[in-house]
Amino acid sequence: MIPIKLDIQGLYSYKEKQTIEFDKLTAAGLFGIFGAVGSGKSSILEAVLLALYGSTERLSDRGEKNSMVNLQSDLLLINFEFSSGRNNVKTYLARYAAKRNSKNFEDIRTAEHTFYEKVDGNWEPITSRAEEIVGMKKEHFKQTVIIPQGKFREFIDQKPLDQAKMMKELFGLERFDLSFKAGILLKSAKEQKIRLETQLQGLEDFTEDILTEKSNQFSDLKIQSAEASVKLKSAESDVRLQENLRAKNQQLLKFRTERESLNHQRPEIEKQRQLHSEFIKAKTYLRPVWEQIRDTKADFEKYKVSVIDCERFKIEFAKEVTELEEQEAELKKKNQERSQRESKIRDLKKVIEIQKLETQRESENSTLVNLQPILESKRQAQKSLETKIVELESEAENINASDSSDLAHLISSSKEWKTIENQLSKIQFEAKEVDQELNVCKGKNTALKSSIPTNESSFETWIATQKTTIQELEKQRDLLMQKQGLAAHVHLLHTGEACPLCGAFEHPSPLEGDTESGLEQKTSQIQDAKLLLEQTQASKAAHNELVFHLENHQKNLSSKDNQIQDLKQNLAEIKTNLSQSNIDSQESLLAKIQAQEQSNQTRERLSQEVKSLRKTWETERRFIDQSEKELQHAQLKLQSVLSNISSKKEEIRDMAFCKQFFSRDSSQIQSAITKVERDIEEALQLLEGKQKHLREIRSKRDINLADLENFINHRDESQLKLQKLNSDFESLKIQHGFTDEERLIRLFHHSIDAEKVAREINQFDQALAIAENRIQELEAENGVVDFQEQAFQELFSFFEELKINAESLQKEVHLLDKEIQEATAKLAEKKLLQADFAKLEIRESYLKELDNMFRGSGFVKFVSSIYLKELCNTANVRFMKLCKNQLSLEIDDNNTFWVIDYLNGGKRRLLKTLSGGQTFQASLCLALALAEKVKALNQADQSFFFMDEGFGALDKNALRVVFETLKSLRHENRIVGIISHVEDLQQEIGVFATIELDPERGSQVSYSFR
Repeated sequence: MIPIKLDIQGLYSYKEKQTIEFDKLTAAGLFGIFGAVGSGKSSILEAVLLALYGSTERLSDRGEKNSMVNLQSDLLLINFEFSSGRNNVKTYLARYAAKRNSKNFEDIRTAEHTFYEKVDGNWEPITSRAEEIVGMKKEHFKQTVIIPQGKFREFIDQKPLDQAKMMKELFGLERFDLSFKAGILLKSAKEQKIRLETQLQGLEDFTEDILTEKSNQFSDLKIQSAEASVKLKSAESDVRLQENLRAKNQQLLKFRTERESLNHQRPEIEKQRQLHSEFIKAKTYLRPVWEQIRDTKADFEKYKVSVIDCERFKIEFAKEVTELEEQEAELKKKNQERSQRESKIRDLKKVIEIQKLETQRESENSTLVNLQPILESKRQAQKSLETKIVELESEAENINASDSSDLAHLISSSKEWKTIENQLSKIQFEAKEVDQELNVCKGKNTALKSSIPTNESSFETWIATQKTTIQELEKQRDLLMQKQGLAAHVHLLHTGEACPLCGAFEHPSPLEGDTESGLEQKTSQIQDAKLLLEQTQASKAAHNELVFHLENHQKNLSSKDNQIQDLKQNLAEIKTNLSQSNIDSQESLLAKIQAQEQSNQTRERLSQEVKSLRKTWETERRFIDQSEKELQHAQLKLQSVLSNISSKKEEIRDMAFCKQFFSRDSSQIQSAITKVERDIEEALQLLEGKQKHLREIRSKRDINLADLENFINHRDESQLKLQKLNSDFESLKIQHGFTDEERLIRLFHHSIDAEKVAREINQFDQALAIAENRIQELEAENGVVDFQEQAFQELFSFFEELKINAESLQKEVHLLDKEIQEATAKLAEKKLLQADFAKLEIRESYLKELDNMFRGSGFVKFVSSIYLKELCNTANVRFMKLCKNQLSLEIDDNNTFWVIDYLNGGKRRLLKTLSGGQTFQASLCLALALAEKVKALNQADQSFFFMDEGFGALDKNALRVVFETLKSLRHENRIVGIISHVEDLQQEIGVFATIELDPERGSQVSYSFR
């Protein structure tokens, strides 16, 4: 993970939005972030953790997030842009935002925590979390990438089990936990064995003898089935011949019945034939003329009615046109007076404008009258203010001002006096607590020593004895496991056959007996011994820790005594300095401070009154200037209004008409104007409407006259055509023999379907002819007329018996053939299952041995220890260089860190016994080694390492060596960032960011390269 940019707003001391440009800092390989204590340096790491994992090092996100938000901010916003993944080629954005509740200041709403990935230059939201993107949990991230303040030596202070667990989670060592996989394979083998046993039980009924017996039965049945098939074919030929004669006999009877039925229908068909002939004649020759006569009569009546209507409309249109022409003449006369009426309207509008100007003139006169007395009053008040300011300035000059430096010194001495007394009380209380803790540690240490057995001199000898006991027990267990493994193969030994292990042909004394109970007993003894060993090691670690705590408490108690002496000396110096000013107690000091402050306050009060009066004087001065300008403006405006009134009166044309309206209200004049304008407009609209209506009526009159002439012509033509059609219809009736006109009309209205009737007559003729022909043909064939149904039924019954017998034999042959095929397949399957079962028994025995070997997580612990030792070897490369080859790191089988002291003959001691500076060097080397392993695990081309503080315990020489080591990391493609308040570090680091705390704006960020 490589940081690119970090935006912080509203977090702790970051009131305004600040941007940390990591891409420019990381380009140098080694960079720093410097600032005073409390400036907000460590908040940068807090912001990174909050953006990635949703919680910080100091406060959790759930119950304490209201303390994260700046007290002067309503919004907490963090945007962290970084690259990650293989070779850090992907770019991500982590965003964390939270707002205050507008109704409850203490309540912070649920935060929005989202992640984005840059795809083709655009940010797209993703569902992945930091654990998936970065590849590690928050706890591991704080130990390998970002190390917060006070957490630098957290890794070496972890318990061995926690270190092993971290290695397992960080490097995925769970893949070496083979016990679960071995158990799954063993369980699968047992399940397969049970399944095969079940399948073999279902195949017990299939044997070679049964298969031979069924084959003999199959040969006999096949011969019997062939004989029955020959008899069946002979009987089937006779049945097919009789079935053909039977079908023809049934057809003969059917056609005779059909002929008799058709003869009964003949009279009705003849009637239909005659009606159909007459209907066709009437429809073809007479009906068209009859329909034309009917249509012509209807047209004649229609045109006759239309002529009557048009003559009536002709009279009505003539009357309406005359009335409209008279109304048009009246409206034209009224519109000729329009110009005179519009001229008077314009004069009345001028009257309204003059009335408005008169109102404005009165307003300006009133303004002039009101402004003049107010302006004179303000000028008198201005002179009184000037006199009072001079008096207050003179009074302030007569008050003696105290020396500000003396007052500041007294206030500082008072605060320091109180601070020293508070510190003295606090340190005395802390010294008392340390003394109590020292006594508690001594008691615990005595109790731990009493737990050592009487035959052991120390914890070390006790642990060595216990390890020897465990080794002996494990050897005995291995011997029992070998015997058990050999005993599992005793059933394979047969007299005269070679042993599968040694090849011998004689087996005089094969292993016997049950070793499983003895093996379980040994395993239980080993577990008890290991548990006792772990308890002993824990007691030893607790003893070492108590010794370490005793030394620390003694040093701390001595330090507290020295601090108490220093504070008492400082307090005596303060009292000596104050005695020169005749001050012998805190009360007299406070009284003198109060007297000087009151003198200063009085002078300050007078000064503030002068400033306030001057400000009032300036305000009044501006008001007087503004009033004078308003007075001049009102005078000019009054002259302009008088000029406009005179001009408007000259524009009126008919003053005699307008004089009566000057005394009226402007709303009444406007109402009269509106009424006249509306009357003029209505007269114009009425004239246009009448003219339009007159044109429409004249057009309708002309259309009606044309229609009248057209309808008269059509009426006369229809009358002549009707006379001709009546004459033609009478001639056609005589020609086709229809003397009765009523009967002819009924034929016209008859609903007979001519085509259907013709088709029915034709079908009747065809059916009668077919029946006669088929009867003659069937009577001429031999055997059809003499066919006997009883003889046919006897023959058919004999055929059915033969058919049933043949089908039964054929089914028996088919079923027996299937049984033989199934038995053959089952016997082959049975042989394969028996072979698989034998192999599975051997596999099960091997898997049982593997399951016993990998039971528990011992193999994973072993691999974790290898990783820790590899980590220790990598860290030693830098650690030995930092300590000038005087020390090196080592880790034992229990994952406990030790130090090899080459100045004392290469003897080893606990890592916790190192000094503060040496502990920092060891922690730095282990953290860098761990980060290097993580870099290799993630296949990254660059890695990032950020530490907060940690350099205060180093002297200048050690600090120089550490920085040479950190600078050399640039050649390994590593990026290192440092947060510190130590000023000397800025001389060692060329590229850095500076954090300053502004009282108004909060933490502000600046850079060395700007």
